[in-house]
Amino acid sequence: METGKGKCPFEPSQHYTAVMAGGILYTAATSNFLGTLFDISRASGPEQERIRTERSINWLSDPEFVSSAFIEQSPGNNPNGDDDKIYFFFTEVAKEYDLYTKVKVPRVARVCKSDVGGMKTLQRRWTTFLKAQLVCEDKPSSQRYNILTDVFTIRHTQGDPGSTHFYGLFTSQWENEEMSAVCVFSLSDISKVMDGPFKELKKTCDNWINPEPVPAPRPGQCLNHVLKSEGFESSLKLPDKVLTFVRDHPLMENSVSAAPLLVRKGVTYSKLAVTLMDSGIAVLHLGTGRGELHQVEVVGQNATILQEIPLFPSQEPVNNILLHKGEALVGSPLSLARVRAEGCSLYPTCELCARARRLGCEWSRKENACRTTGTRPGPDDTIEQALRTCDIKEGRCSPITRELQVSMGLRLLLPCVQLSPRSCSWEHPPHRYTKQHHSDLEVTVTEESLGEYVCICQEVLPGARDPSPCRRAAYQLTSGSSTLGSIATAGTRHVLAIYILFFCSGIVFGAFTLHFLTRRRSTAPKAHQLPDNSLSSGKGRGLLNSSATPQSPSSSSLLSEGFQLIDKRNGTAHMTPANTLMSNQGNGGHHGNSYSGTVVYNNGSNGHGNAAYTNCNKSSNSQKCPFELLVTDALDGRTEELEKLRLDGVSKELKEGDEVDDELGDRLGEGIQGLEEELASNPMFNSSAPLARCEESSM
Repeated sequence: METGKGKCPFEPSQHYTAVMAGGILYTAATSNFLGTLFDISRASGPEQERIRTERSINWLSDPEFVSSAFIEQSPGNNPNGDDDKIYFFFTEVAKEYDLYTKVKVPRVARVCKSDVGGMKTLQRRWTTFLKAQLVCEDKPSSQRYNILTDVFTIRHTQGDPGSTHFYGLFTSQWENEEMSAVCVFSLSDISKVMDGPFKELKKTCDNWINPEPVPAPRPGQCLNHVLKSEGFESSLKLPDKVLTFVRDHPLMENSVSAAPLLVRKGVTYSKLAVTLMDSGIAVLHLGTGRGELHQVEVVGQNATILQEIPLFPSQEPVNNILLHKGEALVGSPLSLARVRAEGCSLYPTCELCARARRLGCEWSRKENACRTTGTRPGPDDTIEQALRTCDIKEGRCSPITRELQVSMGLRLLLPCVQLSPRSCSWEHPPHRYTKQHHSDLEVTVTEESLGEYVCICQEVLPGARDPSPCRRAAYQLTSGSSTLGSIATAGTRHVLAIYILFFCSGIVFGAFTLHFLTRRRSTAPKAHQLPDNSLSSGKGRGLLNSSATPQSPSSSSLLSEGFQLIDKRNGTAHMTPANTLMSNQGNGGHHGNSYSGTVVYNNGSNGHGNAAYTNCNKSSNSQKCPFELLVTDALDGRTEELEKLRLDGVSKELKEGDEVDDELGDRLGEGIQGLEEELASNPMFNSSAPLARCEESSM
């Protein structure tokens, strides 16, 4: 067991790369938990040989590690006895640019396998650490791609380390839209830059200049037969002036430059893998951030899109591509897919299959697919002849203009078949109702947007070296009632009609339900309605001259018109005990004299004369009030029913209502007479104790 510090990151989101070289692990990762310290180190092997980079921003300045590669020298092709090397690719913040913002640059760094550090200077540090800038620039558009996202290493010739090429995947720091580019760098170009001049910053003038003189032996040089013959069998024997120079000058003056093989707008590529085929053809397998796999054929400087395959849902980016036995294993965080990576089946159309004729591919009309033929093409079997078998009516850069009749307000997507993954642009009428998706164009049809639309892509034509404009699609938009517009209009009208039908049906259903409930309430038995006594225990609530009287009807009730229960003269209420209509038991008094009062309150000021209450105050041993009757609720119900009956206009029900009113009046009279008799027989009313005067506020 041993610690994992320096061998792997503290969390998966931190950038990290590692490679095995001769059974020894070389890593580039963060060396602290916060992710603020970075090291390129030899993480395994003997303890005294575990070395790392110097903690200096001149060596590593906030790097984002991407990839690493081990280049082993072939014994048969290594006459100088040069040492094996490990290359690291990353993006870091440049210190050589004095700008207002942080400029990111892609880098390649190199260390030697036999490096074990210095004796006094750079102890347990790399003595061969050198780095250079990678430049992926499209010179016609002056567009530079400065963020490195992935690197794939491959040898173009088996057994020759010098034929190693690094395919880099880049994006731009300065572009707001999605954009990706692929540039390829050769090992020979990187070696030339590493053997070139060093870059140095003079703090006095704040400018980068070439340092002079360079000590001997050359700083950062790997061991070979020449150095060993001079007595430098190990990096421990290097002089201090050499080690001091390489410590202060790890950056090279020149850059490793390359032109992009392809540029795609509107696409963000996340992973890259390369398959080499015969005749110098390379197939790029590009994974996108939306779960797609794009396959691009590269012949020299000419690239052609073969197919774009959706593999995973859009939320699953491609994060790994492994080539194995002619197939590509494509992985996402949740899924794994297997796709054909070699052979004629990569060419899905007749035109693409015809262009792969030199690979022994031929289009089969019976199977409607591209198949491998057993015979190699002869001198007269050319690509142009194979293209004639596909019945292509229009040329590669001379498309037929298609006329489209459109309706106002429609949103169209004009396709443009982009064979070459270089930049495409559209020529169209000057207006702002367009938006480009990859190579296709979205158009919102207005009066100003009618006219000609032409898609122009940059492609390398046969026999040419530099890309030239190529017309890939042409459209003419004219005003008219297209089928799409008719369908859209008809569909809109149908939806509107359905909404109106549902709205009308809801109104009819609501009216029917309301009528049914009204009829049911009007035909319910009226003589058996019981009063609501839920408010009878509220102390003093009936004394408030407010519209909050419980169950207040909308008109004056019959009883309030027939009985004048209370008069109010000069602020004093005159009442008759025999007219008590509701009994409310109050709190008992605390004095020795028992008190019983009857208060009947008729509020006629607000148009509701049926609010009648009584307050029975008693001592602890006084008799309870005999009953509670809330006449108001009963009258409210009757008044509400009479109002409904008046609205219905049924004379028969009105007559029945009058009979019920007479019956109710008789029952109330009997109840009041019985109450008078019980009150008269109560000894409390025969006592000579004086009654307390009712104050104005108690009313």
